[in-house]
Amino acid sequence: MRSHVRPEPITLDDYRARYGLYKSDPNLQAAHAAFPWVAVWDDHEVENDYADDRSEKSDDPRWFIYRRAAAYQAWYEHMPARRTMVPFDAYARIYRQLKFGQLAEINLLDDRQYRSSQPCPKPGRGGANVVENCHERLDPKATLLGERQESWLAAKLASSKGRWNVLAQQTLMAQQDRKAGEGQKFHTDAWDGYPAARDRLMDTLQSTKVTNPIVIGGDVHSYWVADLKRDFNRSDSPAIATEFCGTSITSTPPDEDMIQTAKSEGPHIKYATGLHRGYTVMTLTNQSLKADLRVVANHRDPDTTVSTLASFVVTDGKAGAEQI
Repeated sequence: MRSHVRPEPITLDDYRARYGLYKSDPNLQAAHAAFPWVAVWDDHEVENDYADDRSEKSDDPRWFIYRRAAAYQAWYEHMPARRTMVPFDAYARIYRQLKFGQLAEINLLDDRQYRSSQPCPKPGRGGANVVENCHERLDPKATLLGERQESWLAAKLASSKGRWNVLAQQTLMAQQDRKAGEGQKFHTDAWDGYPAARDRLMDTLQSTKVTNPIVIGGDVHSYWVADLKRDFNRSDSPAIATEFCGTSITSTPPDEDMIQTAKSEGPHIKYATGLHRGYTVMTLTNQSLKADLRVVANHRDPDTTVSTLASFVVTDGKAGAEQI
């Protein structure tokens, strides 16, 4: 007969130490205590590079939707989310608008839950790919935001009274050509995988005549400052909005050579690097928006120093950032 021995009880601290589960970062706790937080999700709250009910591993959507439901519920229970964002099974509306008087309106968007599948995936897979000559990428019906959210955003922009109109979304919006010289290569998980959706958004920004559109994003573990245009391949295409894409706080960056190739291929890209971990601080006034790209000397050291890598300003009434 097999005997069963009851394990000795251990404390929570011992359990965390044994299995590599550490206490919450006191610095993160202090930041939550000191500042209001507004939370939206990206892919890793469910699975890397998922799109609507399609997983990176090309799992059965009928199974994956249950996983998504569990992930959305966990996110809602652990994040500072409003009651209106409570999930119903595998669906939760997290896009919304915040108003700060007549100074700024911030539209928080969700480009995961409603997006079309990434075009031209690797065989037997879903999720992102780096593609060249992918006709599927040009599908005029492809979307990141979904029809309902696109309409909601257009209405919010058309009725805006804010001097600055910020679109807070998940990933890089500017075109990022990863191939040097002739031809182009694009990463399909970003807006480059959905150029028709990006064109529709640029058209909306122009048709609504919304003042000072600013796009902020993340996901790519690197800093990007760029002019957003209707046609990135034409040098005379005017800037419609300004983008600031933040780097990661701790996560590993992409290859720096790739970043610099994309920068050299895109004159609309004012600044790009993945060599630093940090965060962005933005200061808005009636006259200008100032963005400070803040970096830490060593993200593994809790006593590390913090400095400003670069600063940019956007002047009221003029799209595009200038380094100062």
